[in-house]
Amino acid sequence: MVNMTIPLAGEKKKVSYFREVQGELKKISWTSKEDLIFCTKAVIFSTFFFGLTIYGVDLMIRGGLEGIGSIFRWIFG
Repeated sequence: MVNMTIPLAGEKKKVSYFREVQGELKKISWTSKEDLIFCTKAVIFSTFFFGLTIYGVDLMIRGGLEGIGSIFRWIFG
């Protein structure tokens, strides 16, 4: 018959690991809710801004290349 009161070595390691994780999580300084909201808004705004900027530049480059292509077609038939 096996004695069930003695924890196995693996179980001790698991408990020790989770206690260490819990201790480390207490050391973390979490950002405030206001800072998190501000940073989230800044990221969303900058993503849209840079996305629209890249889209605009792409349209200008495409228009320029199509213009050059139409000039060549007009000159060379």
